[in-house]
Amino acid sequence: MSSHNPCLTCGACCAHFRVSFFWGECQSAGGSVPDDQVILITPHRVAMRGTEAKPSRCTALLGDVGQGTRCTLYEQRSSTCREFEASWVNGEHQPQCDAARHAHGLPPLLPTMEPELSPDRVA
Repeated sequence: MSSHNPCLTCGACCAHFRVSFFWGECQSAGGSVPDDQVILITPHRVAMRGTEAKPSRCTALLGDVGQGTRCTLYEQRSSTCREFEASWVNGEHQPQCDAARHAHGLPPLLPTMEPELSPDRVA
């Protein structure tokens, strides 16, 4: 996929899935996720505020889904967020990305073909 990050014009995953993870990722336990941005869902798991019930939308998501978005906690985001990938970013289809986009009326991302430079071509 090109160097353009499709997530910056999407945000559907942040407004569709529950973002839950081990509480040890919170700042009070030595992690990076701000404590005031999570809610306890089990004795050992937390969820990002706004994603604990449907309809969900993470409170850290800024902007309009499908238009222009960003995470206000990007550097402090959880492992769940760090591990989620948009379809085709690394050359692989991600059905969860398609599901989130579909829930917001967005088409699935498509793979793009970037031209490869042959050894005898100069960029």
